[in-house]
Amino acid sequence: MSKRFYIFLFCLLLIPLSGKAQIFPDLGGQRTGTATAQFLKIGVGARAIGMGEAFIAVANDAEALYWNPAGLTLFDKNSVFFSHIQWLVDTQLEYAGIVYHLNSANSLGMAVTYLHTEDMVETTELQPFGTGRMFGFSDFLMSLTYSRQMTNQFSFGVSVKMMQETIAELTMRGVLFDLGTYYQTGWKSTRFAVTVTNFGQDMAPTGTITQQNLANETVEIKSFQKFPPPIMFRISVAGEVWDNEVHRITTAMQLNHPNDNAESLNFGMEYWWQNRLALRVGYKTAQVEENFSAGFGLHFPIALADFRLDYAFTNFGRLGVVNRFAIQLLF
Repeated sequence: MSKRFYIFLFCLLLIPLSGKAQIFPDLGGQRTGTATAQFLKIGVGARAIGMGEAFIAVANDAEALYWNPAGLTLFDKNSVFFSHIQWLVDTQLEYAGIVYHLNSANSLGMAVTYLHTEDMVETTELQPFGTGRMFGFSDFLMSLTYSRQMTNQFSFGVSVKMMQETIAELTMRGVLFDLGTYYQTGWKSTRFAVTVTNFGQDMAPTGTITQQNLANETVEIKSFQKFPPPIMFRISVAGEVWDNEVHRITTAMQLNHPNDNAESLNFGMEYWWQNRLALRVGYKTAQVEENFSAGFGLHFPIALADFRLDYAFTNFGRLGVVNRFAIQLLF
């Protein structure tokens, strides 16, 4: 069996130690809480999550719409993609995307993200048990993606994203960009990927909040501080350590550099049996609660299309478990 496989297993054995002693110094922890639009950091799909989000160098299906726009050129079938996430604190995230290949070198994609929750009771410092009013919270994002295969080894992609966040009377809008590259090194199946996501200008909400101060005076707040979006730089390497007609094992490692937190490493592994059944496992380092993830996938043909069903769960420690479901139709 390949030496790389044993090296990867050795790395996995070292991962639990990272909870006691961080491999790299915390160079960015002081940035925590300095970015807005945090829903943009919620990973989409179930395949990538099952691999611990170590996915940008693997992204060869419709999940590439979120993870790496360059990945749209890595598969040749048009695709429709749906994902549902049971997020924390009774919050739900829905994601839908479509990929259309113009030709063998150029591909287009479109996706919609919607994060929502039920209306909540409004409370204030002076009325901690409720004001008698309800308010809502939701996030909406639409993205357009273009990907091009420049050579048989190198691809790039770009996404333009328009987002809107609404909470009570306040609304925040912004235009963001994702950039992705994908490179086949030529050494066996090893590939290398780099992405920059959620790049854009600082944002602030618009609208008016009416409050009662301690003197029982009505105060209107119309000006709010600007914050940057959660920009993320990722670099990853992946490859197959075992690949034949029956079995395929893919391993991946990814370095993440966010603008609002410390750097971290993700590790992931995916096993396919006859391209029909997949098992996945992953681990994220330098996280307070989130760490281990796992999942499975089923792939089989149906009338007029190939059907993919994926599931993943993530352990959030004291916060519980997050479940993700995803469906792909390839035709």
